[in-house]
Amino acid sequence: MKPLSVKNLAMITAGYIVQGSEDLLIQHGAYRLKQVKKPNTALFTSKRIVNWKNLEPFSPLVLVTDRAYRPNDIPNQVNMIQVANANEAYWKFVDFYRNQFQIPIVAITGTSGKTTTKEMIKHILSAEHKVTATTLSSNSRTASLQYLLSIEEDTEAAVFETAVGSPGDVTNAGKYFKPTIGIITNIGAHHLNYCKTLEGYIQAKGEMLDIIHPKGTLIINAEDINTKKLDVSRFSGRLIKVGKHESCDFRASHIQYYQKGMKFVLQHDRQSYDILVPGFGEHQVYNALAAIAAVYDMGVPIPVAAKQLQSFRQLKKQLQLFEGINHSMLLDDTWSITTTSLEAALKVLNELGDGKKKIAVIGTITDLGSWGYVIHEQAGELIHRIGVDVLITIGEHAKIMADYAVMLGFSKPVYSFKNSTLVYPLLQGIVDENTIVLIKGDMYSKQVSKLATELKLKPTPPAD
Repeated sequence: MKPLSVKNLAMITAGYIVQGSEDLLIQHGAYRLKQVKKPNTALFTSKRIVNWKNLEPFSPLVLVTDRAYRPNDIPNQVNMIQVANANEAYWKFVDFYRNQFQIPIVAITGTSGKTTTKEMIKHILSAEHKVTATTLSSNSRTASLQYLLSIEEDTEAAVFETAVGSPGDVTNAGKYFKPTIGIITNIGAHHLNYCKTLEGYIQAKGEMLDIIHPKGTLIINAEDINTKKLDVSRFSGRLIKVGKHESCDFRASHIQYYQKGMKFVLQHDRQSYDILVPGFGEHQVYNALAAIAAVYDMGVPIPVAAKQLQSFRQLKKQLQLFEGINHSMLLDDTWSITTTSLEAALKVLNELGDGKKKIAVIGTITDLGSWGYVIHEQAGELIHRIGVDVLITIGEHAKIMADYAVMLGFSKPVYSFKNSTLVYPLLQGIVDENTIVLIKGDMYSKQVSKLATELKLKPTPPAD
């Protein structure tokens, strides 16, 4: 955080200093008690603090409050700014802090590909610039303040994920970050337990159009079905489309699997560039297109971005390829699961498994609420359409996708288990060096994650 004096904070929030030094420098911010973890923190709260003893290790503390404390209620080492409304004072502080920086700030949302696209942008920019960004996929609304305050005087660019757990999340993130560039990677079906309907989820993602600076840039996947449902005409800035169609501003052609990644030709402004991006799957091409479009909008030449992208490190548990048990191939895709990412994973399985026995081990799709049955049936339709040689599901809800695939005509062997206990011995008996196994689930399923670890071939210890 760029330091701010108590005197200046009082002016920004239209408050007055009740006690403490006006020259004390504030170096951290918080709006919940549990967020106070270091000295020199400004805490904005209307709640009465009872146990001051717990806050002693974090002195000096600056309390910004609209609560009327009695004399001697507050310890002498606590600085206090009295304001008319603590919530309004907090947003005045946020607004002031963000407006100190005239730098490119990228906000990314989407059902899948957010973290990868964000990490690609960060990786490309970090070669020559000081960049701050969300940590992996940690993107909850409670973390937004800390990410905003990670922008410091020498920061040249920022890249933040703006996830959707419920309607309003992207709008809330926009209040903090005020992005100059927005990216919607794709819109599938997720978090329907809070968004209620697919249309509600699409509109929640579409909040991105309203938080970008009016003269900023919006980057979208022009071929994503649900993204097409957004009324982009309400966005007054620059619209950039990425995809394979000739109408796209950043267009991919001649896409092919190559060693440990994807190779394609990028066409932009009547020029062609050879691109190699680590990570398997056509979806990885779309992630790369969005990342290159974003950094190009910030002034990074495409050849520079392409060269830097070659050294990008694929994220863990996102279609990582390992040697599995019985010398099989193992695709670990246990970071998250949606129908969007499942479709991408099944396509990678089929491409890499050409000529091999293809086995898919799939867990339950979470955060669906009353839509659980329908979405798992859609997953079953994907399995039937794309195809595998053996299907194994783990979890009662995951069985729905297996049953639906069979109902549609899927005729290959199917095994459905309530838990993962019997999956390992089953696989041990049916996989060999001519087999590729996809294990697909999310980070919250300990059973699926543990199974993925067990399926990786352990190095043989050296002989005595």
